[in-house]
Amino acid sequence: MLCDTCLPVVMAGAAMIMDLRTARVDNGWIVFCLVTGLTVRMFRDGPGGLPDALFGILLPLMLLGWLFVLRMLGPGDIKLFCAIGSILGAEKILKCIVFSILIGACISAAILISTGNIRRRFLYFIRYMSGFARTGERKPYYRSGMSAPENFHFTVPVFLSVVLYAGGVY
Repeated sequence: MLCDTCLPVVMAGAAMIMDLRTARVDNGWIVFCLVTGLTVRMFRDGPGGLPDALFGILLPLMLLGWLFVLRMLGPGDIKLFCAIGSILGAEKILKCIVFSILIGACISAAILISTGNIRRRFLYFIRYMSGFARTGERKPYYRSGMSAPENFHFTVPVFLSVVLYAGGVY
């Protein structure tokens, strides 16, 4: 069905453009996507599709919430996964999350290799985690500003993962 493939691509694509332009995903867009996703699920599957849609919304919160607590992933990324989960359901949003993480890891590896910052970033990660373990203080994981090349917008891997879904990869 067209809504099953095109709608998630539009949701993720618009969010990615917002994030690239302003470094945030508008909450109004997220709410619109959630309502649209739930409405499509109700029309497509009837009331029986509602539990899967709701679990598709909650699963990203349960799996990725700790990354937000440690400030390693932004709230907009998690809310975007929730919105996409409203239409994909629990099983497919889980695959979307896995593919997004794999794509993000590939992008990160390419950035680290191209800039020669692998050792420095691993030391930064170790210092960050030991500081958190020692003090319990939650500081942003990223460096301030988006000028450092290793700080990239995670909406890009989310969008690419949704494109793979639309293309039938998962």
